[in-house]
Amino acid sequence: MDYFGYKQGKLYAENVAVAKIAEAVGTPVYIYSKATFLGHFNRLKEAFSGLDTLICYSIKACSNIHILKVLAEAGSGFDIVSGGELFRARQTGIDTAKIVYAGVGKTDKEIIEALNAPIGYFNIESEAELENLITISRNLGKNPKAALRVNPDVDPRTHTYTTTGKKESKFGVDIERARHVFNKYGKNGTVQLCAVHVHLGSAGKSVQPYAEALQKTVKLIDELRADGFTIEAIDMGGGYGADYETSTAPSASDYAGVIVPLIKDKGLKLILEPGASIAANSAILLTQVLYLKQGGKKKFVIVDAGMNDLIRPPLYDAFHFIWPAQVDPSLVPPKKFRHLNPEGCEQVDIVGPICEGADFFAKERPLPAVKRGDLISIFTAGAYGYTMSSNYNGRPLLPEVLVDGDQFSVIRRRQTYEDLIAHEK
Repeated sequence: MDYFGYKQGKLYAENVAVAKIAEAVGTPVYIYSKATFLGHFNRLKEAFSGLDTLICYSIKACSNIHILKVLAEAGSGFDIVSGGELFRARQTGIDTAKIVYAGVGKTDKEIIEALNAPIGYFNIESEAELENLITISRNLGKNPKAALRVNPDVDPRTHTYTTTGKKESKFGVDIERARHVFNKYGKNGTVQLCAVHVHLGSAGKSVQPYAEALQKTVKLIDELRADGFTIEAIDMGGGYGADYETSTAPSASDYAGVIVPLIKDKGLKLILEPGASIAANSAILLTQVLYLKQGGKKKFVIVDAGMNDLIRPPLYDAFHFIWPAQVDPSLVPPKKFRHLNPEGCEQVDIVGPICEGADFFAKERPLPAVKRGDLISIFTAGAYGYTMSSNYNGRPLLPEVLVDGDQFSVIRRRQTYEDLIAHEK
């Protein structure tokens, strides 16, 4: 469980009991582990140390500026998808040349902000976007670098909403069309089209799709170079799997074992854009039991967190391991597993207070007996948890707490009711 674990039946984040955090700041609350963030980042850094590699952490996964500063200090660059994320990245004092910018709908304002930063690479998603970038850059006298995002038509076999590398995706261009784009725009004299970008999607469970995509992309790069184009970098995007269930995702070394041999002799800079693989297991969502309810044959555990706080289960049918923050030591989970069902558990639906039938965290899930007031931990909540939360049903956004060893600090306070209407006055 990385740096979240049980000691004598009590859940700790590093060396801090999560119950102590709940007592100080209330529930629900997002709790992050600094050591876990750095552990995942450094494992990636070490796995790809044999190449000229720039790791650009994907801000959309978890964007608190205190966490971004931790990663920037460890040597990370950033993958951004909006002007707001560029603004967040710049709060860390990072060298903006270590920023790559993806996204199919960059506005003129956002492009100008990125040109003036200036960022390292624009990841180009369409010919229309490239034409616009050329026009704006020419008007400003800028010569940015860009990577063309290509779709190798490889299925990472993940949820349809997080699959981005198929031919039918809204992202990027078909790999067959990529040569046409280079032939038309590759020597435009303003935007340096000097890299290729590939992103298959999120939550990969196997390295094989990455091998297949990379083989196709390297072949394309060889052809482009033979045609006289300078290709200096390959951006293999993100989407690398995280262990929502123990030992179900490839390790950093597993990915490196496939990627490194295919490009080590190609004279290419490698850019990676990991998000969930760094952030997911670096946080829990701690919530409190409000009520127990029997509905026919079904038992509900109603908690104070809702789908507005963590939307992944109803949106993606995503699995999050859930367990009480204090249990009998005999019930301490040996691993995160959806079918974990030790003696003494009962099948329950874990749901929130939102007025939607989709407001659930788990259905028919084995859980040790709990009562009103007990704390429950929703694990692997660091990626696309807080960043996708909302004020739906007039609910204030949650506080975020960062644990560092035996200390913790509030890195975002809980919203107040006044905060909810501040921009409406």
